[in-house]
Amino acid sequence: MTTSFNAPGPAPEPAPVRPGRKLGPIADTVSSSHRAWLEPTRKCYLASGRTLSDLSLGVLLAKSKLSELLRGVGHYPRWEVIHRLAGELDIPGWPLYRLWKQAAMDAGKSRDWVDRSTEGTTAVATARSGRPIEHGALCQMVMDGYLAYAGVFLPDDTRRIAVDDTFAILWLCFDEALASADIRRYAWNILRATVKAKADYRDERPVLAEAAFDTVALRDARPEEQPAQLAESLELFTAISRLPDAQLDVMVLRRLCGFPPEHVSDLLGIPLAAVRSDERHANRFLDDTVELPPPTGGPTP
Repeated sequence: MTTSFNAPGPAPEPAPVRPGRKLGPIADTVSSSHRAWLEPTRKCYLASGRTLSDLSLGVLLAKSKLSELLRGVGHYPRWEVIHRLAGELDIPGWPLYRLWKQAAMDAGKSRDWVDRSTEGTTAVATARSGRPIEHGALCQMVMDGYLAYAGVFLPDDTRRIAVDDTFAILWLCFDEALASADIRRYAWNILRATVKAKADYRDERPVLAEAAFDTVALRDARPEEQPAQLAESLELFTAISRLPDAQLDVMVLRRLCGFPPEHVSDLLGIPLAAVRSDERHANRFLDDTVELPPPTGGPTP
């Protein structure tokens, strides 16, 4: 599934007018993991005012090949090229490398190919220096909630990758995130897009991950009650998966993760009244679909 990682924010300033042919759009065949680093990189290029001809001199890549790289056309690029591009556009190296490496593995590149591509730039690729203090503080604040949400849709080994990818994308877009109406909302939209891109789907709706069965209701149920509770949880999730995104997020956090409304408000970056409104509208739909259990008061340990 290909998902755009653009998050809502203030209207961007008009890009500087540059001579030459306009850069074409990202190819439809570009994967979600490739798009995760390509979109922020293109934004940096478009905002820089530089031309492909000028940029190609520093990147040491022909203008036509650089255009292909920025559209996701042709062979997946080696890190040494992306490293030079990041230097020319003043893009932080570590989050870009993390997302580039993840996309390389998703594209079928071997670890040997990745290691050879990183030769000479290992320090840049592994150093996290220069991370904004606000970025680190936000990541620490939302980590547990993000992992709980991602765990509803993804297995344990993938949910951590999705959250770490979210934080890397957020770092690349941090100036835009700070300028948005609410940085928590900006970050949550990235998380949702990242999780959706990695989730399994059936009938165009996300499928419940095995980890999601570790809900508060199931943990509290007596052994003889667990089969019925499991069937109820499956029915509930199937119904929740048909909700609009905003209501789905609220109900996953409230019903499956067990977070109180105030915590959900903080995670989503929306007013508490909006959380309650989304939950109220979702409950009206779910009441017609399943017998809804009462909400829990806290997250699953």
